[in-house]
Amino acid sequence: MSQRPVVRAIGVISGTSMDGIDVSIVETDGDTIVRPGPGRTFPYPEDLRRVLQDLIAQPERAQSEPLEALERDVTDAHIAAIRRFMEEAGTALSDVQLIGFHGQTVYHRPEVRFTRQLGLGERVAKTLGIDTVYRFRHADVASGGEGAPFVPLYHRALASKLPQPVMVLNLGGVGNVTYIDGDTVIAFDTGPASALLDDFVLRRRGLAFDENGQLAASGKVDQKLVDEFMTNPYFARPAPKSLDRQDFHARAKGVEVLSDADGAATLAAFTIESVVAALKHVPRAPQRWLVTGGGRNNAHFMKRLRERLGVAVDPVEAVGWNGDFLEAQAFGYLAVRSTQGLPLSLPTTTGVPHPMPGGELNRAA
Repeated sequence: MSQRPVVRAIGVISGTSMDGIDVSIVETDGDTIVRPGPGRTFPYPEDLRRVLQDLIAQPERAQSEPLEALERDVTDAHIAAIRRFMEEAGTALSDVQLIGFHGQTVYHRPEVRFTRQLGLGERVAKTLGIDTVYRFRHADVASGGEGAPFVPLYHRALASKLPQPVMVLNLGGVGNVTYIDGDTVIAFDTGPASALLDDFVLRRRGLAFDENGQLAASGKVDQKLVDEFMTNPYFARPAPKSLDRQDFHARAKGVEVLSDADGAATLAAFTIESVVAALKHVPRAPQRWLVTGGGRNNAHFMKRLRERLGVAVDPVEAVGWNGDFLEAQAFGYLAVRSTQGLPLSLPTTTGVPHPMPGGELNRAA
């Protein structure tokens, strides 16, 4: 039995899409006890979102400019989201012992050991009167790690009572997996998930995504193109490894000669085959795959994954997890681990040389 105290923590994060600020609550000892609570998503103020998008498009600025006013505005937007969440959840400030504040990533180059997330942990702690942990990724990147993914140890805690080995698959813009088998945790990016298909459908149909995978399901796969895509040396690289959202776009231009339906079908098939290729980098085939991210809502993806993998493939909600707030909850969990000096990342999840603690604690008083 764990002897660590159970802490009520809030996790807050905005992803690189900046479509909202996710806030969720978790009660945890930072180890095996995990009781996830409710979550909410709040939009960034539109003018702030535009400024951030412009900044990310100018990496020299994002890396080197001071950005004091912008960092304050980003922090205040997160503070406002936390306040609203607590009001809507009926949670008093005094009921929360810790905040895990990820901040907004504006520049991430682990190959040069540099990452930047805008956010002032001290400002959050002083304004809300709650101890706050931030700068989660910095120690990992400074030690030669990829700085991502950072959710695998939370996946391990959630999956501790599930039959193993189990694979957690996140289908966002890029796909990534966490393989869990007891104390063995392996994590890496699998390849393109929704990014290639979303961008193709936007170009061809003016739609943000292929709803429920209907367009892809109606087309014929160009298997020769899929086989060509899968010759990318990335798929043979050992884990851990990571990708940028744009890494496969140039090579995938071959679909432009296809019809809308056939192009969508071919890109969807590429996503599925890249997930299947992940099996080469784990010790044993998992008994079950649990899918999170927006791709879990794509019926075509889920159907084809079940056919190709030959085992149960279910959305994470099938085991009682909330796929919309796993990442926010994870940073509440990691904040508790940080205060205890426990590792936030492992050599098998980010490539750090040894299990790596991280995060910086700002006291409320």
